[in-house]
Amino acid sequence: RAPGYAIGGLAGGESKDQFWRVVDHCCRALPDTKPRYLMGVGYPLDLVVCTALGVDMYDCVYPTRTARFGVALVDGEAPGTLRLKGHDCADDYRVIMEGCECMACSGGYTRARLHAMLKNDNPLAVSLVTHHNLAYMMSLNRKMRAAIKEDAYHDFARRFVQNQYRGKE
Repeated sequence: RAPGYAIGGLAGGESKDQFWRVVDHCCRALPDTKPRYLMGVGYPLDLVVCTALGVDMYDCVYPTRTARFGVALVDGEAPGTLRLKGHDCADDYRVIMEGCECMACSGGYTRARLHAMLKNDNPLAVSLVTHHNLAYMMSLNRKMRAAIKEDAYHDFARRFVQNQYRGKE
């Protein structure tokens, strides 16, 4: 009579393969008629893969914690992050991610500006990167939900994983 099931207890040190195998095993053992909640998982790749395996809900501090270190979540090659404190961003006058509607991107905050703000410990920079990361995750979840509704999740997940690992054979 449980309203749903939580999957947890993984230490975080497992390989992706081991982690995904455990999640797959749990989802196969749990009924499809009840929601499955995967505790403490928030990497975008894990969300996409574990949703394909049958997980329905997640929670994680990853998007906000990584923002505090000046790391933005972006589409593209694994790990799908942009280190705004890195030297490459010092003279990069593009927004974090084109098409993003977060306060940082829509407000025109460039990578160079955020780089300087982060290097000077400006708390606004952390807030802007946090807002960006949360907007990224919300957008990813909307795309995942739309793909499920359109019965096209398999193709969505394949494209997402291919994008993460393009050029790596």
